[in-house]
Amino acid sequence: MKMKKAISLILSAIMLLSCFPLCSMAGNYYYVVLGDSIAYGSGLLNAREACYGKMVADTCGFDYVNHAVPGATTSDLIYKLNERAVCSDVARADIISISIGGNDFLDKLSQLMYGAIAKKDYSEYNKIEFGVYVNISKVIDSIRELNSDAVILLQTLYNPQFGYLEEPYQQGAYRVNNAVYRCAKENRGVEVVDVASALNGDESNFADDTIHPSARGNEKIAREVLSSLRSLGYTRKTSLEIKSRGIDVLLGPGVYKVLDYYALFLHVIAKVMKIAKS
Repeated sequence: MKMKKAISLILSAIMLLSCFPLCSMAGNYYYVVLGDSIAYGSGLLNAREACYGKMVADTCGFDYVNHAVPGATTSDLIYKLNERAVCSDVARADIISISIGGNDFLDKLSQLMYGAIAKKDYSEYNKIEFGVYVNISKVIDSIRELNSDAVILLQTLYNPQFGYLEEPYQQGAYRVNNAVYRCAKENRGVEVVDVASALNGDESNFADDTIHPSARGNEKIAREVLSSLRSLGYTRKTSLEIKSRGIDVLLGPGVYKVLDYYALFLHVIAKVMKIAKS
């Protein structure tokens, strides 16, 4: 009897020890951020320490790397996924956050504005929506070739404009977000983080350049990502643990102020055209 009890105890101990490495690794996830200047943290002087991706990683204790590139379009992200270091990190990832699509229409905004404001013609925006959808689909396919298991968090695009630029920008954000939701619906393991709903309507969420998230905006994005990860079972954290507060860049609105004046001019043109037709 004593021998049987001893064997039973030894077997129980072996089972517990074999489980220990798995238990000790629980929650030690590898978190990869991809995308554009929003994901990079542009708008903050201390982007590397205070962008939303770093806040999420610090809060949850994740291993973390950020491969976002300011100015990146969906096409740029496709090429980025050919880089050796990026491929290696994506292959290891448990969680991949992506912010992309805004530059696809921002790069053409001044040309798009005439059709949108003066003519109420959004056909060029629709072409951009289709392009964003096709390219994000390719991004997801590339990720899945490297990693079939990681959850992919696709972010919606917010609207930081409150003047005459608000309408043309919203038309672009609306179409990018259509593509985001469509891609999430068509691909397994892809979740939408609704950054737009969290940030829209509050100027304090946006940097002085009127385009990027402020320190406050980055914190709000981090909370949205955290909420998604909690619902997916990757963390139990309910509040951010902020190790480094964001410091806002104070550059002035620059080119976006010029575009706002241009939008005002186009609104005047639209009214003149309407009067002439009547």
